[in-house]
Amino acid sequence: MTVESTAARKPRRSAGTKRTAAKKPPGAQPDLVQLLTPEGKRVKNGEYDAYVADITPEELRGLYRDMVLTRRFDAEATSLQRQGELGLWASLLGQEAAQIGSGRATREDDYVFPTYREHGVAWCRGVDPANLLGMFRGVNNGGWDPNSNNFHLYTIVIGSQTLHATGYAMGIAKDGADSAVIAYFGDGASSQGDVAESFTFSAVYNAPVVFFCQNNQWAISEPTERQTRVPLYQRAQGYGFPGVRVDGNDVLACLAVTKWALERARQGEGPTLVEAYTYRMGAHTTSDDPTKYRADEEREAWEAKDPILRLRAYLEASNHADEGFFAELEAESEALGRRVREVVRAMPDPDRFAIFENAYADGHALVDEERAQFAAYQASFADEGEGSQR
Repeated sequence: MTVESTAARKPRRSAGTKRTAAKKPPGAQPDLVQLLTPEGKRVKNGEYDAYVADITPEELRGLYRDMVLTRRFDAEATSLQRQGELGLWASLLGQEAAQIGSGRATREDDYVFPTYREHGVAWCRGVDPANLLGMFRGVNNGGWDPNSNNFHLYTIVIGSQTLHATGYAMGIAKDGADSAVIAYFGDGASSQGDVAESFTFSAVYNAPVVFFCQNNQWAISEPTERQTRVPLYQRAQGYGFPGVRVDGNDVLACLAVTKWALERARQGEGPTLVEAYTYRMGAHTTSDDPTKYRADEEREAWEAKDPILRLRAYLEASNHADEGFFAELEAESEALGRRVREVVRAMPDPDRFAIFENAYADGHALVDEERAQFAAYQASFADEGEGSQR
């Protein structure tokens, strides 16, 4: 199986399930910033071309490599969860261009505040994928020092990281630092009060922060049109700062627009909202079944806009990559897959009793009782195993 074929896996609805594609409201078709068409053809954009004008063939191959390896890592993590090695996994399948393009636009001294699906951004910031897997296995609470890579720990509480990012951005502005902050969130989080409050404070204090919304069009089973009457990027107007909608499956456009937005922030021009219009090709998490609420036809239409195939078409048409490059990358992705499996299977099982620790600073009788009950429950499995051998 090639790496690219992962996107073509099609979950099937159970027999008798009927579902039509969600009807889009008037004006919902996006006015996208696009530099690469779905067919891989380069198109001009007078405002953003300058931000990728000096990109080299080597850098283009690097973007392609990032997306391929990130997808492979994500596919392995999904498989490992299905095999019982991880408790849960939130796949980024289909969102590689949005994450790699924006991630590679950041500078080393910029600070990144992710949610829980930004595996591609973590890759760009140099976070070891094993640390991400340890968190979803339950053996650590993040596993990396945020200040080592200027990449904050994953945030499970929806939207709260935008407040953290805004506060941090306000702080570095007061310190006079020549850097910026970028906060990632999804279309579902855009309905949270924390995000609205972040917009308010960042605008009033002219904070150097970029709000990067990956609009994958589904907040679990809730389509975007049930959350907003206008395209999400237009919300920025009400707060007094720019909003831009970019083709989230176009890695060049995501790179260019994010570079522009971060540059604005560093120059003291305040916040920007970037809406990367993309699509979640897989489930919300491995506990979700998207066939219950999403049409096959909708997913198939987006498969034709696959971000990896798009860049590959451009590389081949421009003679920027040959078959040797793609073959070497396929071998590298296989090696990454093996390493991911080995690392996870070498991890210890989570401490089942850790949940009872630090619930109260000085302990609590009820927690002690619950711990004892849980210990007895766990011991019952050992008793059953001994009984079966008698």
